[in-house]
Amino acid sequence: MAPLNEEQLHQIRDERKEQIKAAALQVFARKGILSAKMSMIAETAGISNGLLYHYFKSKDELFTSLVQEAMAESEAALRSIYDMPGTPLERIKALTAEILNEGGAPYFMLIHQSITSDGVPEQVKQIQQEYSMDSSVDILLPLFKEGQQAGELVEGDPRELIACYLSVLSGIMVINSNGSEVYRIPKVDMLMRLVARK
Repeated sequence: MAPLNEEQLHQIRDERKEQIKAAALQVFARKGILSAKMSMIAETAGISNGLLYHYFKSKDELFTSLVQEAMAESEAALRSIYDMPGTPLERIKALTAEILNEGGAPYFMLIHQSITSDGVPEQVKQIQQEYSMDSSVDILLPLFKEGQQAGELVEGDPRELIACYLSVLSGIMVINSNGSEVYRIPKVDMLMRLVARK
């Protein structure tokens, strides 16, 4: 059998790194940074502890890397609303459905853990300042203003409206990620009543 070339080795390393990050995302989302252990991540990824440390030197480094990615992807998802077709209300509705998509729950919980947990690395706190609630409000502000001017969205301070909208979605995601049978995710149309003009 021929030895692997540099490109094949690089691909294997990239795939292994993604495998580790996927496992770490599940563990951190479920346990938070304080309760998560590198051994749990290695076990979830199906690799040895030694191999895990070959890719990430510490739990903090791995957590920080994941939070950076999750925050950047979250911001990109908000910005993508401007590439969507439709009226402001239709685009907000599409964004709401995207945010509440079950596939994003581990990323959301990772971000939530990074904001609410003790023992978060200093670098993560800096990332949070860069991707704050205010920056999310700033991204959505032109769309919400356009929706108000078109008579589609409720009147009032648009920044306050966006903050309320994002806070409600965050609360729903936290409740949903806990797997409680008591709560149900509201339908997107029901949530639109928060922002849509009657």
